[in-house]
Amino acid sequence: MPDANSESNAVATSNGVNDFNKQVIDEFRANRGRVGGYFEGARLLLLTTTGARTGTRRTTPVGYLPDGGERVLVIASAGGSPRHPDWYRNLLADPQVTVESGVFTYEAQAVVLDGEERDRAWARAVEADPGWAAYQKKTDRLIPVVALYNTTQSGPGNINASPIGEAIKVVHDAFRRELALIREEMSKADGGGALGAQLRVNCLTFCQGLHNHHTGEDQALFPFVADRHPETAPAIARLREEHEQIATLVEELRRTLAAETGAPGTARAEVERLTLALEAHLDYEEGELIPILDGSAA
Repeated sequence: MPDANSESNAVATSNGVNDFNKQVIDEFRANRGRVGGYFEGARLLLLTTTGARTGTRRTTPVGYLPDGGERVLVIASAGGSPRHPDWYRNLLADPQVTVESGVFTYEAQAVVLDGEERDRAWARAVEADPGWAAYQKKTDRLIPVVALYNTTQSGPGNINASPIGEAIKVVHDAFRRELALIREEMSKADGGGALGAQLRVNCLTFCQGLHNHHTGEDQALFPFVADRHPETAPAIARLREEHEQIATLVEELRRTLAAETGAPGTARAEVERLTLALEAHLDYEEGELIPILDGSAA
C-alpha cells in the first residue's frame, strides 16, 4: 500500500470539497499542519486554486516533496485516475495559487515541470516512495509534477499564529516534525548503499530552512528582545552561541550529503547529533523567551 505521501494525493480527486477532504482540511488548520489517522507523519499542504470553469476558490490537501528553499513539488497523481485532478486543471488555467504549510500561508506560482527536469523530479519521488510508480502504471496519462514557487516578497509568508511567543513555538514544532520525518527516512535507508536523492534533498532543504530561521532570529528577534528586556542578555548570548554550534553541525551534515557514496549510517549519525543539539536549543529558547514575549510570568 502506498505511504501517506502518495495516498494523500488520491484525496484530491473529487470535485469540490468532499466530506473527507473537509475533515483533513479542518484538522490540518486546527493543528497547524498535523494530521492524524492514515496520514499521520505525511508531508501535507493545503493548495487553494481558482476553479477553471467557476472561478471559485477551492482548497485541496495534497502531498508534497521538499525541493530547496524556494519551491516545493506536488504530483497530480489522482491515485492513478485516467483524468487529471481538478486542482491541476485549475492551476493550468490560473497558476496563481495559495499554499498553507501549517505554519505559513503564502502565495505561489505553479509551474508544470517538463522534459528532463520533470523526469529527474519524478525519479526522486519514485525512489522515495514506489507508490508513485504504481499510480503511473494505472493510467495512460503522464502524471504531472508541479513546482510551487513562493512569491511572497517579505519572507516565507504569513505565520499562522500570534502572539510572537506562540509563533516561535509553532515554527519550532515544524522543525521538530520535519526532523522526525528525516530521522525516520534515515532509519529506513540504513540497510546499505548510498543515500536516496530525495532524502538528500529533504535534508538539505531542512538545513537551509534552519539556517534562514536562525539568521532571522540573530538579525531581528534577538535585538528586539534585548532592546526591550536587557535582563535577557545572558540567555541571548547563549542562544547566539548555540546558533554557531548548530551551524557547524549543519555544515558537517551537508558535507556528508555531498559525498555521493556516503552511507546512510554516516548521515544518520550526523542527523542524530544535530537533533540532540537542536532539540536542547529549541527547548531552552522557548523556556527563556516565550514567557517574556507573551507577557506571562516565567
